Amino acid sequence: MRSPLLSATLTVLLVCMIGWLLVVGRSLLLPFVIALIVWYMINSLAHAFQKVPIGRWRLPGFIAFTFALLAIFAASTVVLDIVTVNLAQLAQDAPTYQRRLEEIFDQFSSHFDLNDPIELKDLLPDSVVPRMVTAGASLVTTLAGSASLVFIYVLFLVLEQSTFDRKFERLFSSPERAQSAFAIRAEINRSIMHYFSIKTAVSVATGALTSLVLILIGLPYAALFGFIAFLLNYIPTIGSLIGVIFPSLLAIVYYDTLGPFFAIATGLGLIQFAIGNLIEPRLMGSNLNLSGLVIMLSLAFWGAIWGIVGMVLCVPLTVMIVIVCARFESSRPIAVLLSETGDVGLKESGTGEKAS
Repeated sequence: MRSPLLSATLTVLLVCMIGWLLVVGRSLLLPFVIALIVWYMINSLAHAFQKVPIGRWRLPGFIAFTFALLAIFAASTVVLDIVTVNLAQLAQDAPTYQRRLEEIFDQFSSHFDLNDPIELKDLLPDSVVPRMVTAGASLVTTLAGSASLVFIYVLFLVLEQSTFDRKFERLFSSPERAQSAFAIRAEINRSIMHYFSIKTAVSVATGALTSLVLILIGLPYAALFGFIAFLLNYIPTIGSLIGVIFPSLLAIVYYDTLGPFFAIATGLGLIQFAIGNLIEPRLMGSNLNLSGLVIMLSLAFWGAIWGIVGMVLCVPLTVMIVIVCARFESSRPIAVLLSETGDVGLKESGTGEKAS
C-alpha cells in the first residue's frame, strides 16, 4: 500500500512538472487555449440563438451555429480594427503626452519649492510612455498574427466536435464511470457558462459606460479605453482598478486643469463600484464558491504563467479544479480549502477512489 508521504511527494512533483510544461509550452498552448475559448463562445451563442423563439419555431442547430460563427467573427473584426486605429493614434501622440507629463512634474516642483525637483525619469524609465504604447500595439499585432493559427484550431474543433462525446465515453472501462465523468463535465460546463455569461454581460456594460463617460467629457480614445475596461473586467479585483487609472492618468496630461481628471476618476470609479460590488454579486450569487484569497493566488499564479490570458482564465480554471477535486475522496480536502464556505457538495456513490 502506498504511504501518504509518497503520495504527497508524487503529487507535488506532478504539479511542478505540469507547471513547468505550462510555462515552457506557452507559445504552443496559448493559441490553442484561445481557440478553445472562441469555440466555446460560438457553441454557447449558438445555444442561446436556439432558445430564442421565432413565432412557434426555433432556429435549427446548424443555422444558429452559422449565425453565432458570423457574429463572433464580425465582432472580433470590428473590435480589432477600432483598437488598432486607436493604438496607432495614441502611439503618434505619446511623445506629446510625455512632454506634458514632464511639464506637470516641473510645475509641481516649482510650486512646492523643492530643492531637488522631481523628474519623470526618477519615477519611470526614459521614454516609458511611447514604449508602453508600442508594447500595446505589439500585443495587438501578435494577436492578429496568431489569428490564423487560432482560426485553424477553431475550424478543426468545429469539424470534430460531433465525435467528442463518443470518444470521451470510450475513455472509460464501464458505463458507470463514463456517466460519472459526463456528470462532472456537465457541472463544470454549468458553472463556467454561468460565470462567463454574467461576466461578459457586466463587462460589456462596463466598457460601454466607460466609453460613454469619456465621450461626454471629451477625452480621446474613448473606444480604446472602453475595450480595455471590458477586457480588464474579466481580471478579478485589480482589473477594475487599472480600468480607472489609465484614462484618469491621460486626463491629467490631456487637460490643463484637474477638473476633468476628478470627473473621470469619480465617474469611472462609481461605475466600477456599482457593477463590481452591487450588480455582479447579485447576478453571480454563490455559484462559484471560491475563496477570495484563492482567487488572488490563482490570479498571481496563472498571470505568471500565461500573462493576461491566464488572468482572464484564472477563475474558470480554479472552478474546474474545485469541481473535479470534490468528486474524489483523496483530493476532496483540496476542494474544501479552495472553496469559500467549505461546502463542496456530497460525494456521489461510485465516484470516489474507484473512479480514480
